[in-house]
Amino acid sequence: MEVLLEKSSPTLASLKVTLTKEDYQPKVDKTIKDYSKRVNLKGFRPGKVPSHVIQRMYGKSILVDEVNNILSNAVSNYIRENKLQVVGDPVPDRDKAAEVNWDTPSSFEFSYDLGIASDFEADLSALPAIKRYTINVDDNELTKTIDSLRERFADSIHPEVSEAGDMIFGELTQGEFTTRTAIPTKQVKEEAVAKFIGVKKGDVITFDIQDTFSDESAIAHVTGKKKEDIADLSGEYTLTVEDVTRSAPAALTQEFFDKVLGSGQVESEEQFNEKVLEIIKSNYERETEALLRRDIETSLLDAISIELPEEFLKSWLERTNEGKFTREQIDEQFGDFAKSLKLSLIKNKIADKSEVKVEYPEILAFTREMVKGQFGIYGDDESMRETIDRVAQGYLADKERDNYTSVFNQVFDNKVLEVIRGQVSTDEQTVEVSEFEKLAKGEVEAEA
Repeated sequence: MEVLLEKSSPTLASLKVTLTKEDYQPKVDKTIKDYSKRVNLKGFRPGKVPSHVIQRMYGKSILVDEVNNILSNAVSNYIRENKLQVVGDPVPDRDKAAEVNWDTPSSFEFSYDLGIASDFEADLSALPAIKRYTINVDDNELTKTIDSLRERFADSIHPEVSEAGDMIFGELTQGEFTTRTAIPTKQVKEEAVAKFIGVKKGDVITFDIQDTFSDESAIAHVTGKKKEDIADLSGEYTLTVEDVTRSAPAALTQEFFDKVLGSGQVESEEQFNEKVLEIIKSNYERETEALLRRDIETSLLDAISIELPEEFLKSWLERTNEGKFTREQIDEQFGDFAKSLKLSLIKNKIADKSEVKVEYPEILAFTREMVKGQFGIYGDDESMRETIDRVAQGYLADKERDNYTSVFNQVFDNKVLEVIRGQVSTDEQTVEVSEFEKLAKGEVEAEA
């Protein structure tokens, strides 16, 4: 077997593979022999079908399969062993393939078009210093967060007299229509809300259904009607008040601390505040890390020049997506695709040089933290540990969504980022929350 690479440009090449009979015939003969043992044909005992019968019936298809397997391995091995930065998939020369005579096999010659990224060096020492931000978390931020948590874990109370923001329960009627419902005063128009404030059990409120609520979905909720039927409703309705419910911010009790952080994590308000402050800082740390990642990637793309075979890749994308995207759509989105591809090439080269590897325990640990975030678990809640492990393992086992590959890529990306961070200098800066939010949105220049 001979494999020959011919470059027509820095980003395009042709890979020619020549197979002789000695390359494929032993594999073909072995497969035919295996078939003769496994195939059941009328007139022959099981496992005793003569090889010449198998050759006559299946020989050509066996030959095609074995040659294609050899070709696939030959192309993959050549690319890997020669460390070619192939982008897209090798494209077989169909004209060359059409010339093959499978009926009188001898030597075969095949050709593949390759798209190749130009050579580059990932010299991290040449990158300029990257700004890394520390967010100043003050007492005001702590107060806002605790207030938000108290609202999230709010208790329901039943005051005698309603106020703005309360939920008013009762019987709603108009003529023969009657239903038990709840009216959220937050969804009542400002000019109509006075009717619903200061009311108590037994009071009757009369209001126009179309002039009272802020949108159609609120009317649908109150009346129990379908949204498409709301336009047909009109006139005055009456609500006989049966109960008033108010959402009261949770008190700073041990029960509240346990709900937020997990049972037994803290035992006092002071410890709770310290733990919440730690969590706020940790959350902002993740946000600053995300911004740092974005800035590092931008710096890599700016500093490392890689040429791609654009037309080859556009044609490949059009072919592999089978009509899902038009050529115009591919042209329009190619810039983002090219950036992503270049970053992948750079990171793979850095990972290869630094021997970055990802193990399953790392993938499982990452998934555990992701599940804890989805459950809203801030601390290390032992009572939930078994459930979290079960959910994490189930998530990774979902082959239909290919979750394992997705998490693997995230863990790999994080490890490569750590390598990069260890080799580039950072310009440490402390900023206020409001300033960081603008930086994260790209509203402030990096020099600000």
